[in-house]
Amino acid sequence: MSLGDEPGYPETGHTRTRLPDDPYGGARRGGRSSSRSLVTVVGVVVLLIAAIAFANRGDGNGSSTTTANTGGNGSGNQPTTSSTAASGTKPVQTKSGGIPSGFAHDAQGAQSAAANYAVTLGSTGMYSKVDRHRIVSSLYTSAAASRLQGAMDTAYSTSFLGKLGLDANGNPPKGSTFVSRTVPVGTEVTSSSDSAAVVAVWCNSLSGIAGNSSTTPVTSNWFTVTMTLNWSGGDWKILESRQESGPTPVTGDDTVSGSDAISKAIQEFGGFTYAR
Repeated sequence: MSLGDEPGYPETGHTRTRLPDDPYGGARRGGRSSSRSLVTVVGVVVLLIAAIAFANRGDGNGSSTTTANTGGNGSGNQPTTSSTAASGTKPVQTKSGGIPSGFAHDAQGAQSAAANYAVTLGSTGMYSKVDRHRIVSSLYTSAAASRLQGAMDTAYSTSFLGKLGLDANGNPPKGSTFVSRTVPVGTEVTSSSDSAAVVAVWCNSLSGIAGNSSTTPVTSNWFTVTMTLNWSGGDWKILESRQESGPTPVTGDDTVSGSDAISKAIQEFGGFTYAR
């Protein structure tokens, strides 16, 4: 029997990919249903990215930037392994409305700010209009927040929330747990000055609804968000941001957990405040 004939391991060049069973239904979805789900998810992501890009279009911070040699190896921007290792420095001492604030006025502080902002922007709070407005007002410069609020409200429409299985207020069906978490893997400063910094954050995200009747089970995705930060009012604030998919590693051959285990983990395992 060839590799391509082995059950659960379709031929993909010289690589075999293990296809997990449906975590919530007990059986694997058919190809057509999976394709529709994929199109819906991709469409949702594109919608949000397009809304943010439209609101940010034409932005300019008016400040000069200089390329940051984060590597210290004489090779321009290319970082060394040690440049992205944990420094041990505490990122912040305070929080404002549950959001870390008061980051250091240097490149490392900008990286810590970008990582924590990525977490907040990927949280369940973004699906509630009241919480979203508070988050955007806290993380972005006042001018950027004014431009983004309307675009965000349009992107997080009732129709969009419905596609995710949420009601108009961003709540999941009774007895289910809505999961939306972003986990930064690393950061990189591509340019910095005393008043501005451009920071890329490589992230893994968990999103979906954990529940026995869920049609949008919790999945993981990889993306990189790049933020232009300005030093404003004694802290780093987002002037604009953009997001792209990947880099994405090969999925491991892990056993998929059931909805009860995912719900329990989300409730029991808290998040972190991230430092460079």
